[in-house]
Amino acid sequence: IPSLVTATSLGTAVIMCYVADAEDTDVLYPKTIEMKAQEEGIPIDCDVKAGKIINPEFIAKCPPGCQDVKYRVYGTDIYASFSSVCNAAIHSGIIDNTGGKILVQKVAGHSGYRGSFSNGVRSLSLPRWRESFLVSEGKPRKGVTYPTTLEYSSSKSTTVKSEPKKPEQDLKGMKSADTANTSEKALEQGDTVRKENQTTPVPTPATQMATTTPTPMTTTTDPSTTMPQPTKTPAATRTTAAAAKTRPGLHRVRDMGHLHSRTSHWMQTFEAFAACKKHSNQKGLKISSVFLYLSSDCKVDLSFLMDGSWSIGKRRFQLQKRFLGNVAQALGIGSAGPLMGIVQYGDDPSTEFNLKTYANSKDLRNAIEKIQQKGGLSNVGKALSFVNKNFFLDANGNRGGAPNVVVVMVDGWPTDRVEEASRLARESGINIFFVTVEAAAQSEKQNVIEPNFVDKAVCRTSGFYSINVPSWFSLHKVVQPLVKRVCDTDRLACSKTCLNSADIGFVIDGSSSVGTGNFRTVLQFVANISKEFEISGTDTRIGAVQYTYEQRLEFSFDKHSTKQDVLNAIKRISYWSGGTSTGAAISYASEQLFSKSKPNKRKIMILITDGRSYDDVSMPAMAAHQNGVIAYSIGVAWAAPDELEAIASDPAKEHSFFVDEFDNLYRYVNQLIQNICTEFNSQPRN
Repeated sequence: IPSLVTATSLGTAVIMCYVADAEDTDVLYPKTIEMKAQEEGIPIDCDVKAGKIINPEFIAKCPPGCQDVKYRVYGTDIYASFSSVCNAAIHSGIIDNTGGKILVQKVAGHSGYRGSFSNGVRSLSLPRWRESFLVSEGKPRKGVTYPTTLEYSSSKSTTVKSEPKKPEQDLKGMKSADTANTSEKALEQGDTVRKENQTTPVPTPATQMATTTPTPMTTTTDPSTTMPQPTKTPAATRTTAAAAKTRPGLHRVRDMGHLHSRTSHWMQTFEAFAACKKHSNQKGLKISSVFLYLSSDCKVDLSFLMDGSWSIGKRRFQLQKRFLGNVAQALGIGSAGPLMGIVQYGDDPSTEFNLKTYANSKDLRNAIEKIQQKGGLSNVGKALSFVNKNFFLDANGNRGGAPNVVVVMVDGWPTDRVEEASRLARESGINIFFVTVEAAAQSEKQNVIEPNFVDKAVCRTSGFYSINVPSWFSLHKVVQPLVKRVCDTDRLACSKTCLNSADIGFVIDGSSSVGTGNFRTVLQFVANISKEFEISGTDTRIGAVQYTYEQRLEFSFDKHSTKQDVLNAIKRISYWSGGTSTGAAISYASEQLFSKSKPNKRKIMILITDGRSYDDVSMPAMAAHQNGVIAYSIGVAWAAPDELEAIASDPAKEHSFFVDEFDNLYRYVNQLIQNICTEFNSQPRN
């Protein structure tokens, strides 16, 4: 692409500079792309996105070899507008990687996309999307005329509006200010300059033929501030603008695939802008427009606990709002990326806005500026309890596939206890970060109710989850470090809960003494336990072995990746009948199930038997324990208590259960899950 000058990588962002000669009057990219239709359907490539397609319905021919390594498919049956059409068809099972014809139908947006993994393609959950499409078998419908060409609309226009000139002395005044004030004023200027870097939404199909005129932006860059500075001569600006009016076309951007347009942190923008400007000057070109794209895979559901207590004061409360606004901008808030809500706490906490209230950084920042201080004490513990019970709900925009993160802002120290409230929040899978500002001085430490409150509250005590800031005036320095940590999903350890981080293998007695009716009761018991866990290819996985004298692998951990598939597989297990060799069954499960468990999974074996084993159980059980298998034994009727204890992990009383008849198995479902979670949550947090 001759007009693409450079792509400068900046951490989680990429700046794309698009330039054109001053005399160039050609449109950089056409508004539509035509593809020849063939009898077998319109041939398209693997990456065609539904959001770019104008045709309401068409038959497409997907090529072979489509892969989705970037995880750009959203939803399951109904797909979001940035999905790849062909990968969506592969995921839903309409075609496979050998390609084929599919029928694509555009439909209105939907809410509550549920992520899953099918046919080698992972889909992601989304709370909502404004435009969707359906894929089905590629058979023409009667009475429908299909297009002979496939039309696309560009997602973004590169039209840039010139902002009013800023007086030169304003920028000079900024240079002479002290460091803290310089940062604050620069952030205030950032809103104005950021508007120049935003793209204009594409017109709707009804208005697409209307054209607007781009106004080229001619700037100089001051290296000491890395701020774009207006030209000094008003006449030159007017002349350039007038020349631009004679241009008939729009400058448009190609579909950038999975990269979504975002505004990022102001300093990154200006540094990259300077690099693009320098490069273009060397080529004798003028910058036509600047676009910023996040390349980060950051996807978290984030709640800030904002300190609204009287101790913070009005000035520092304003600095806190400025900090939250800068974090929102640096994150690049959006439905396909991070979502952010705010809870303000004082005497009592209240939600300022939840995860689904604002879908972009600009609206979120404007809302933050309007927040009024509540006052009261710094009751952090009460605020954590409130968030745990009320904030991360589906109704508030919580997404199943996104980690839950809470960042607690604290001025000094909490006025209530945080340990119990934070423990319950962590056990719910919430990653707790603390940003403490102006901690207690030596003379004030006797006023701190709970010493070491940070270590008692955060997700882990490694230092990753806590940031101490000496002054409210230096908060701006921790924007990027905090964003980097919050988005490091591999290190968000508290996203792992007892319900989503295990490989659970059921070892089921199918001997003759059980009987057909009781065997169905056992299977219902297994299903009741399984459905309490979060099941997917990356969360908890379920496997099953049935045994008599012999053993049979009913299904392995990687066989089923959804809860419904697992429950259906359990129903399909057929009763075998035979003897009772429990020791051999444990060895078989260790080899066929748990040897294939993932390294980061907890290996849990749940064995159900109704009688004494014909072989030794202690040695196979000991070997399983030594290989990291946590064993639970469930005995019914004639099961031997000593064997149940030998099978169970230590302490045996928490890992073995007994019921007198099969119909009473249901009583231990909740107790078993509670014990599994208690054991998980007792692990060290360092």
